[in-house]
Parts: sequence; C-alpha cells; structure tokens
Amino acid sequence: AYPWGNLFIGDSRLGMQSDADEQLIIHLSFQEFVKVKSIKFTEWNRGANPDMNPVTVHIHVNRVNLGFEDIEDVDPTQSITLTSSDLQEVSDAIDVYYVKFQRVKSLTFFVEDNAGADVTAIGGLKIMGKTLASTNMNDFKKQG
Repeated sequence: AYPWGNLFIGDSRLGMQSDADEQLIIHLSFQEFVKVKSIKFTEWNRGANPDMNPVTVHIHVNRVNLGFEDIEDVDPTQSITLTSSDLQEVSDAIDVYYVKFQRVKSLTFFVEDNAGADVTAIGGLKIMGKTLASTNMNDFKKQG
C-alpha cells in the first residue's frame, strides 16, 4: 500500500499509487486559510515507471466531499497537463491562477489519466504558498 502521506516525506520510491485504475483523488485540508502560488508533483521512483506518471490533473479549491461519482461533473478551479519533464525533481513548480487560490482551506486533486499504465503513481507533492495574515485592527490609526 502506498498511502497519500508518503507524498510529503521526500522519498519518491514510496509515494502514492492509485488502487484500481489510472484515476486518483487526493484531498488535502489546511488548518487555516492559505494562498497557494504553485504546485509541484514529482515522478514515482525517480522515473522508473514513466507510464504511471499522472498527465491530466484537475485542481478543485474549497470543494469537500467530491468523490469519483461526481468529481467529473464539477468544473475545476484549474486543470494542468503534466509532462515527464514537469515531474522531474529538478523541474520548477507549476504556477496556479493566483487570484483563484487566495483563500484556500482545502485542495482536491483529481488525476484523470496517466501516461498509459493500469495505475497512476506519484512520487511526491509540494504546495508552495503562505498562510493568510490576519488583520490586526490595532495597526490602523484613527482618522480625523
């Protein structure tokens, strides 16, 4: 078994794999609102099985409870098409539509297809951004 928690430990040999077919859903929740700037997927096992690489990934912001039965009926916030070079560890992260990723409490990634294998495998996932700074009303001066 290759659970989603493996995506964040930094060893692409562990990573995550889909169970039955090429489709995969990853749902992440944050403890507070964040602004997401970019997303980085890395290939499984340093590219040993390139057919297992994800290709079409739909990203949903603040949509909870999406499952395989309804996720294709909901328009994603952004869709990305990954190439094998995008998935290399040395490649840059992919920028998201920044204005649509300003108040993110959860992200749902739907891997629609891969490069041809029976199952999809992902070596790692990084999400770059920052938490929303809370506004301190004491920083404002009274006018007039």
